[in-house]
Amino acid sequence: MADSWVNSAERIGADLHLELTGPGGRRAALIRALREAVRSGRLAPGTRLPPYRSLAADLGVARNTVADAYAELVAEGWLTARQGSGTRVAERAQPLRPAARVPRKAPPRVRGPRHDLTQGTPDASAFPRTAWLASYRRALQQAPNEVFGPGDPAGRAELREALTEYLARARGVRTEPGRIVICSGFAHALRLLFGGGVLRGPLAVEAYGLGFHREVLAAAGVRTVPLPLDEHGARVDRLGHERAVLLTPAHQFPTGGPLQPARRTAVIDWARTRGGLVLEDDYDGEFRYDRKPVGAVQGLDPEHVIHIGSVSKSLSPAVRLGWMVLPERHVGAVLAAKGEREAWASVLDQLCLADFITSGAYDRHVRRMRQRYRRRRDRLVAALAAHAPHIEVTGVAAGLHAVLRLPPGTEASAVKAAVWQGVCLDGLAAFRHPAADTAAGDGLVVGYATPSEHAYGPALEALCRALPPP
Repeated sequence: MADSWVNSAERIGADLHLELTGPGGRRAALIRALREAVRSGRLAPGTRLPPYRSLAADLGVARNTVADAYAELVAEGWLTARQGSGTRVAERAQPLRPAARVPRKAPPRVRGPRHDLTQGTPDASAFPRTAWLASYRRALQQAPNEVFGPGDPAGRAELREALTEYLARARGVRTEPGRIVICSGFAHALRLLFGGGVLRGPLAVEAYGLGFHREVLAAAGVRTVPLPLDEHGARVDRLGHERAVLLTPAHQFPTGGPLQPARRTAVIDWARTRGGLVLEDDYDGEFRYDRKPVGAVQGLDPEHVIHIGSVSKSLSPAVRLGWMVLPERHVGAVLAAKGEREAWASVLDQLCLADFITSGAYDRHVRRMRQRYRRRRDRLVAALAAHAPHIEVTGVAAGLHAVLRLPPGTEASAVKAAVWQGVCLDGLAAFRHPAADTAAGDGLVVGYATPSEHAYGPALEALCRALPPP
């Protein structure tokens, strides 16, 4: 006989686990279990219980045992039974619970910002739901049975093949499916490479970048060495004895601008001479407006560059999918660090993204969003020209954010003024490496992609009110 029973949603609408233990036989155990389920609130008033035959079959007991248990609970008022309606939990007062302490007065609610101009997040309202759903349906219908088993740590072949074609066409990446490993995003890639022991520090990084990435590296025991920045990107001529460097060459984050061609060549020469590696964070390489496309550094030397990308900016950070394009010598070590089974990136989401790319939906979405974000960028520039012409705007030829250059000594007060205006954004200093020996000046990092269309105008008005006067 079964000692417990887990019913299906088709029977009573919600899963329920009953423990049939204790003295008095199966009938008494069933009565206790049902009574406790009602008393504790796990069986809500009005919930329909399974028929005698179904429950008896699940428990391996006679139907009369279940019928007698139901009858007793009906007599006690726990259950009700009506012809044609089955047996249900009685509509009764809330179950008795232990007396609770009188709660203390709740602290006042702190209102969140009314206007979100933080960097790094696309317009959530623009997610291509219809096209994504169509790809998901096609992927699910065409998926072989093996898809529903343990996943390959390298990622589904369908997605790696789709990425091989797309990255070559759109980003100038030279690779093949066997050198692509799917991950759940850039931070996951860093954890695999450094936390998994594939690479070791110290690691050269740009003097301005995401603090979260530095935290991930620090947690893996990696010391980061900042490289100065100027109008041409990272000063790769300052590279020393580090064995690897992390760059955002398509659009330096957050100051903006691509890595100058001469420096792209120089960093590849450095990697070849030192036997080092360039980690290329291609975080928003699809979005450019006033300049020619800038190809991936990986295309210059696939054996000395690890190209890392994701869909967090082009689609949504909720789609936890990214990729590493690896030199051949590192593929095995990364797969070993990842483990024998796919533990992070949903296989079904991988198939969906593969279809989304191969069907052309991804290209159409990127083109549409490129136009939308360019209009957002133009509105930001126009608003500043009209209301704060003394504020210089930089880094706007590509990407999803701009840097507003402020008079010296005004950044902290401008961030505080933005809070008063209900605007959420970051000061430029928040991205500076703690060991950087030079500063990029005062500024605000304004993400113009985050708000929805209807919220963008009021956000710009509030931003202009927060800026320091001339």
